[in-house]
Amino acid sequence: MILELLPWAAFLVLVGGMLALDLGVFHKDAHVVGRREALAWSAAWIGLALVFNAGVYAFRGSEAGLEWTTGYLLEKTLSIDNVFVILLIFTTFAVPAAFQHRVLFWGIMGALVMRAILIAAAGVLLGSLHFLIYVFGAFLIYTGLQFLRKEDHAPDMEKHKVVRLARRIFRTTENYEGQKFFVRRQGLLYVTPLFIVLLLIEFTDLVFAVDSIPAIYAITDDPFIVFTSNIFAILGMRSLYFVLSGYLSGMAYLKPGLAAILVFVGVKMLIIDFYKVPAPVSLAVIATILTISIGASLLVARRRAALAPIVP
Repeated sequence: MILELLPWAAFLVLVGGMLALDLGVFHKDAHVVGRREALAWSAAWIGLALVFNAGVYAFRGSEAGLEWTTGYLLEKTLSIDNVFVILLIFTTFAVPAAFQHRVLFWGIMGALVMRAILIAAAGVLLGSLHFLIYVFGAFLIYTGLQFLRKEDHAPDMEKHKVVRLARRIFRTTENYEGQKFFVRRQGLLYVTPLFIVLLLIEFTDLVFAVDSIPAIYAITDDPFIVFTSNIFAILGMRSLYFVLSGYLSGMAYLKPGLAAILVFVGVKMLIIDFYKVPAPVSLAVIATILTISIGASLLVARRRAALAPIVP
């Protein structure tokens, strides 16, 4: 029993140590996260994920290692769409660049707890009610098709139901109070707009988790692989945001790529009792779709830039 819990304990200690180092040392004081710093942190999280993945290969075997790689790549890819929404939220509420890391840090902390609960719940449901795998598969296909039908206009985040509910429940300050989430005025507790932004980010992650968690169960039903690959993908999302925020508008084919991945994973869930798609095939399909969608987006963006009129 102790030996079974040891990998879980080691993983949680690693994650806790990195998060403490991140907020307590490197981001103790609010500052604008530059692209070079974001790239360094992104490389650090990806490097840690690869080292952890190597450990899974070494101690759990090649099949488990490939499942972990596929699950991590899948969750990392699906988190990109979440980055679109985060960018929209920060832009709508004019969140100062120096405060964005703090919001994302606590947003990720909340997401870790929510993901752990949802992953456990999904595992119990699939274990006791196997037919739900077909429901999840059909839901992922539907979601993927909806991705293609979504119009490109941005929703009005100021009128989002979470924002309206929060402003009815809490006393809210008019302006940001540094990087504080709460302030006291004349003995009364107020929340700042930064707290409203945090709530909105938590809610959007919950919505995205409804897609991503069933998707990873199509890759493996091993709870350790599901949890650790999902968490590593989420932990790298903050640095991914700061890296990609300046480039996302040019990714014209990224959403169709994400839609294709969701449909593929959904089909895989629907046929799992008749044919289990091997982990190497799943990894190859997801990597190929992602590569093609990003490559095509970059090619189109380059051609548009070349054809754009030169303003004297």
